[in-house]
Amino acid sequence: MIENICNFLTNKIRKEMPEIDDEKAEVINYGLQNIVGEIPKIFIMLAIAYILGIFPLALFTFLALFPYKGASGGVHLKTHIGCIILTTSFYCIIPFVSQLFVLPQTAKYIIIALVWVFGMIMIKLYAPADTEDVPILAKKDRRKKQIVSYITFSIGLLAAAIIQNSTITNILILANFIQTLTITKLVYRLTNSKYGYEVYGDAST
Repeated sequence: MIENICNFLTNKIRKEMPEIDDEKAEVINYGLQNIVGEIPKIFIMLAIAYILGIFPLALFTFLALFPYKGASGGVHLKTHIGCIILTTSFYCIIPFVSQLFVLPQTAKYIIIALVWVFGMIMIKLYAPADTEDVPILAKKDRRKKQIVSYITFSIGLLAAAIIQNSTITNILILANFIQTLTITKLVYRLTNSKYGYEVYGDAST
C-alpha cells in the first residue's frame, strides 16, 4: 500500500520535472517511503508517550535522532504492527529509562567516547543501512548519506557531552547508540533482514 502510494507520487513528480533521472527518482521514492511510512507510527508513538506522561521527552528523542536515523537507515521489521511496536518502544522506553539515573561526569565522557568510536566503525561498515524494499544503489548517494551519518552522529554525542541536563544527556547517548545498533549486520540477521545493496548489488556512480 505504502509502496504503491510512493511510486505514484514519484511518477507524478517525474512527469512534472522531466529532468529527474532514475537515480534521483530512487532517492525521492526512498524519502517518500520514509515519510509516508513513518507518519502513522509517529502519531501512535506520541499518543502513547502522552499517556505515559513523557510526551516532551519522546518528542525530543524523535527530533534529536531524526537527522542521524534518516541518513544512516537501519533495519525494518516485516510487518507494520512490528514496526509500530518497535518505534513506540524505541521512542518511549529511551526517555523513560533516561530519567532513572545520573552518570558521573567522568563516566559520562568515557561512555560517550566509547559510543563514538563504536559508531564511527559501524557507520564506516554499514551506513547507509538500506533494505530490500528500499535499496540505495547509487554509490554517490550512499557516500553522501554516510558522510551525513558521520556528522549527525558526532553532533548528537557532542551535544550529550556539553549539555548538563542528565536526562537529555542520557537520551542522546542511548538513542544514538541504539540507532547505531540497528544498522549492524548482527541486528539484520536477528530480524531475518537483508541489506538492499547486498541483494541488488552496487550501481555505478
